[in-house]
Amino acid sequence: MKYYVAVLAGAMSYGVLSTIVVLAYGQGYHLGEVVGSQLLTGFLLSWLLAMFTKFKQRRKALQADHRQASVASAQATQKLTWKQCLLLMAAGTPTVITGLVYYESLRYIPASLAIILLFQFTWISVLIQAVMKRRRPDKLTLLTLLILLGGTLIAAGFLEQGHSEINIRGIALGLMSAVSYSLFVLFSGKAVSTAHPAYRSAWMVTGGLILLCILFPPTFLFNGLIWSQLLVFGLLLGIFGAFIPSVLFATGVPHIGGDMAGIIGAAELPVAVLMSAIVLHEHVSGLQWIGVIIVLIGVALPELYKYQISRSKSIYY
Repeated sequence: MKYYVAVLAGAMSYGVLSTIVVLAYGQGYHLGEVVGSQLLTGFLLSWLLAMFTKFKQRRKALQADHRQASVASAQATQKLTWKQCLLLMAAGTPTVITGLVYYESLRYIPASLAIILLFQFTWISVLIQAVMKRRRPDKLTLLTLLILLGGTLIAAGFLEQGHSEINIRGIALGLMSAVSYSLFVLFSGKAVSTAHPAYRSAWMVTGGLILLCILFPPTFLFNGLIWSQLLVFGLLLGIFGAFIPSVLFATGVPHIGGDMAGIIGAAELPVAVLMSAIVLHEHVSGLQWIGVIIVLIGVALPELYKYQISRSKSIYY
């Protein structure tokens, strides 16, 4: 259960980001500056956690007896190969791509439609898993995806706003964000899953930061802008966007699987709606709140079903 909670908490932390980004944009900061400060903070926090983890491992080895200490010490000082590090860095790049293409899509299509397109990762994740494993999703998974899709459409306000003029470029960017997010969910569980989550997270954030620096050179580090209010936004975005999700996904996804992680990740939407209503004072209609509740039901449905099955077996035996 703790691995399900870890993935759920990681997804919920993503829901906070949109509110923070809107506040940062309101202060006049640009996409490269906001995302750059976010990943820089996440990079520093992730490596601090990695070094603290290494220190704890070595300390534990010293407290063991002589025979056990040699084994524990070997495990503590075991290093990832460069091939493994590069693999983890590559696995971290989809998060950067997701953020960039999603925010770029907002220039061409309404926010409600962009959110809907982003949340297509629910069925895209399942589709990727089905292709890789060469098996069809079970009926419960299909029902869950149907509930999530319907709830997402309602929660995004799409039914109330109706159809607007379709922009092909915006649609393509929105779907790209969904695909890249699905790849992140998949890679975060597959890439060097035997390594400690703290090390995996640090290298994944490093890969994302390197890619972002190539696309958006971090000029804010040299022109003094980092010491403005951008630092506050960067800390908040780094904690909730780069540090917490990376650590929690690296911890939970290898144990629960990419398909279930993709479903639980939908918890980001209701959190985003709630934060927008409380912090940004945006109007959220009753119909949209119904959509949020439907999404929560879709997220909880698989676990409720498993709980009911296990309870029935315990009563039977």
